[in-house]
Amino acid sequence: MKKILIKNMVCDRCITVVKQQVETLGHQIAQIELGRVELVQPIEASSLKEIETALIDHGFELLKGTDAVAVEKVKKLILDHLYKREQKPSSMNFSDYLAKEIGMNYFAISKLFSSTEGLTIEKFLILQKTERVKELLVYNQKSLSEIAFELEYSSVSHLSRQFKSVTGLTPSSFRKLGVEGRRSLDKVCSNNIEVSSPKE
Repeated sequence: MKKILIKNMVCDRCITVVKQQVETLGHQIAQIELGRVELVQPIEASSLKEIETALIDHGFELLKGTDAVAVEKVKKLILDHLYKREQKPSSMNFSDYLAKEIGMNYFAISKLFSSTEGLTIEKFLILQKTERVKELLVYNQKSLSEIAFELEYSSVSHLSRQFKSVTGLTPSSFRKLGVEGRRSLDKVCSNNIEVSSPKE
């Protein structure tokens, strides 16, 4: 096996940690990205188990099976879109985009995601968008209108309502708090957070 799929890799820090753990065990990495490590040489099952044990200590899990892979791909597509690494066509809604990229019916993807992660794709997307809004507010380089446009909110008021439903603060109040209110991306998936559905 040369390719390893890994759950819970959601940020650049995760890539650094996984890289360190794999290389510490003596394996050369050909390529690494969110959710995936490709090794230079194939490894045996015993070595894979060592990697699995090391990663569990840091909150990661090896992905096994097509269902788990599909769930992680949903997360990666959402993050890539929000952080402009790869964007969906503007004419396509997000559910159709996910279905096309993953090669599954959206209803099936949504059901699988909810049963695996304990929250819906919609709630996961809202939480991730909120964290992205926080980041852009902290940078203080864009107006709220520009942020709303960049993240495809229908209006500034829509962004503000959704932001307050998740954080309990208005965007302007949060901007005053600055970096203290930010959360690490790998903590954003908590299913203990109540999120209201977006309103147009």
